[in-house]
Parts: sequence; C-alpha cells; structure tokens
Amino acid sequence: MDFENQLIFFFSISGAFNGLFLSIYFASTAQKKKFSNYFLAMLLLMLSIRIIKSVFFYFNPQLSNIFIQIGLSACILIGPFLFLYLKSYAEKRKPNWIVHVFPYLIGISVLGLFFPYVEHRAIWSRGIVKGIYLQWFIYIILAFPYVKPTIKKFRDRQKLHNIDIWIISIYLGVLFIWAAHNIGAYTSYIVGALSYTFVIYLIALLFIFKINKKSTFFQNKEKYHNKEIDQETIIQIEKGIALINEKELFLNPNLTLTDVARELKVSKHNLSQYLNEKLDKSFSTYINELRIEKAKQLLQIKSNYTIDGLGYESGFNSKSTFYTVFKKITGKTPSQYRKENGF
Repeated sequence: MDFENQLIFFFSISGAFNGLFLSIYFASTAQKKKFSNYFLAMLLLMLSIRIIKSVFFYFNPQLSNIFIQIGLSACILIGPFLFLYLKSYAEKRKPNWIVHVFPYLIGISVLGLFFPYVEHRAIWSRGIVKGIYLQWFIYIILAFPYVKPTIKKFRDRQKLHNIDIWIISIYLGVLFIWAAHNIGAYTSYIVGALSYTFVIYLIALLFIFKINKKSTFFQNKEKYHNKEIDQETIIQIEKGIALINEKELFLNPNLTLTDVARELKVSKHNLSQYLNEKLDKSFSTYINELRIEKAKQLLQIKSNYTIDGLGYESGFNSKSTFYTVFKKITGKTPSQYRKENGF
C-alpha cells in the first residue's frame, strides 16, 4: 500500500472507529427517560458499521461476503434512527420506535436469509441496495420538520443556540453521507467513508466546544432531569402565569424571578424549570418578549413616542438594552420597525 493509500485508509477508518466510540459514549450517558441519546448512539453505530465495511472492502476486495451483507444491511436503520432521534428530542417524549425499527430489521434479515449476498450479488446491487437508499432518503424527508424551526431561525437571522447547531449538523451530516454514497457510485467507492470521517470530526469538535463551556450539549435542560415538577404545581403556574400579562408585571424594570414566583405563590426554582421545560425560554427571555410586545403595541397606539421613551415605557431600564433586545426578537431596530409598519 503506497503512502497516498495509507493516508486515505487512515482518514476513512478513523471516522468509523471514532463513530463507534461516540455511539458507546452516548449510549452509556443517556439519562433515564431520555431516549434521544440512545437513538443517536444507534444512528452512529449503524453508520460506523456501514463505513467499516466500505473501507475494508475498498482496500481488500476479497473481504468475506457476510461482512459486506452486514454492512449493507446496517443502512436500513440509519434513516429510522435519524428520524427517531430528532423526533424524540423535539417532542421530549419517547416515540413509538418499535414500528420504525423491527419491521425493517426483520425484513432485511429475511432477505439476507433467502437471498444471501454471496449467492445473489446482482439482486442486492440492482434491487435491495437501491431500495435501502430510497428508504434512507424517505426518512431524511420525514425528519425535516424537526429541523425546520432551526432553519427558520437561521433564515430570520435569529440567534442559534448550541443545541440548534448540533441538531442541524446531525441532520445535514446524515444527508451529506447519503449523498456521498450515491455519488460514490459514479466517482470512488471510498467517498462515503471519507465524508463520514468529515462529519464525525465536525460532531466531535462541536461536542468538545460545548464541553469546554461547561454545560451539557445534548439536553439544554439536563440540570432538571431528576427534579420533575408535580402536576399540581404545573397547573398552578399555568393558571397564574397569565397574571404577568394581566397585571403587566414586566413593566417593572427591576422585576426578578423571585418577584414573579412570589406573585404566583410558587418556588422560583419551579417557575424557572417550568419556563425552561414547557416554554423553552429563560426567565429573562420570557419577560423581554413581553416587553417587546408591549413596545409594539405602544407604537401602534401612540406614534409620538421617542425611541428612548418607548423603551422605558415598555419596562427596559436602558436604551441600549432595549435596542439590543428589540433587534434580537424582531430582526429590526425600533426605528426600522416603526418605518416599515407606518407607525
């Protein structure tokens, strides 16, 4: 094997083995009732099996046919596990994963039993493999609604959280690998393996970046995972949270989480947890959104407000904070918003 091939082998196989390591890591660290990481672990495992097969077959065409069959068969679960991971993360509950896994697992096992790759290569290459890649792509399409909100955030120039970048990277990474394997049929068989290495290292960099920021990457709300709010408290918060709007508590520029919790007669920890888990917002984000809505109402009612006055009337205690928050939420400065809406 010459130096060029040695480099190709190293880079292509390193991605596969790193993928195996990550799959073990995610499976071992998945929390109780948090199935999303199990699905992520299985997704990486299936991809790694597929890539290992490709690498060894590329450099050793005499590879046993049973390994080729196993590698190709693993592809049938890549799409389902991508879909299940994104769905479980977005909906915060365990999906009906059995219907998306066992039928395909049984089907590919039966096909492998009656049409083993060693004796039916033509059937696999002309029919079964094409069907697997079609099924993979269909699941990529089915998973798209779960990344659509992140794409909309990006299009609207809203701030993306680290978890948003992670989710879209997983989705685009799998799409990229699917495309690379299909392109590989017309270029080089090793393209898919090299693309997987690229994606794995991107995922690893994102993971390390987040770890260095000393927070949990895969569950923004991990700090609450052992502290579920009881149903009675949830109902109490849901009924009382409208008071923030009705009484316009947010107009107080010095309003704190403690103040609102006292008004709602709940602990500030439960209120913070409710906002994070149910509304996917921090307390400051929630209050600032209410203030910006108030500012937009004032613009419609009284066009003679100065921008500075508008901010103070909406509950902000400084002009710069008002400008920053207004643009972050609406994508426009207060002046641009007023001009575009004819206020």
